[in-house]
Amino acid sequence: NLSDFEYCTWDIFPQNCYEVAKNSKVVFGDLVEELKEELSAIRPYKAVFDQNYVKNLTGEHTKNGKTKMDLAIELMRDIETFQKEKRCDRLVMIWCGSTEIYKKKSAVHSSLEAFEKGLQNNDSDIAPSMIYAYAALKLGIPYANGAPNLSADIPALETLAEKTGSPT
Repeated sequence: NLSDFEYCTWDIFPQNCYEVAKNSKVVFGDLVEELKEELSAIRPYKAVFDQNYVKNLTGEHTKNGKTKMDLAIELMRDIETFQKEKRCDRLVMIWCGSTEIYKKKSAVHSSLEAFEKGLQNNDSDIAPSMIYAYAALKLGIPYANGAPNLSADIPALETLAEKTGSPT
């Protein structure tokens, strides 16, 4: 039943989902007002953000981990907190963030071992969407990329998805 669904989000802006939807005009017509109560109740977690990947936005509501692995761990904690608080049996993560700059696959994407080392070493070829994908897949959560950028479709994360039985 649709009323059984719970939603959470991460955003670089601290406003609730109603305010963001209204300001960004991503929900059209009267629908945003019809959904005001439900959307107002959804407050975002701080986001993983890297200005190098999205040039036209500035993040103000962002995580501060020292390494990209720290950021992934923070995301996993957010996911576990949400699941516990909302008593969710199953989760799905959908990347709906801004399209990131074009990147080709590189050595850090070639294996799970290389990717995890890259997370520890803040490799510049690991995009925020990949950190979200890693966090979801590491917890066995299906992941979908809703933007045309390189995300979970790299050998390292394909291996992790297979290892945890998580669809992508």
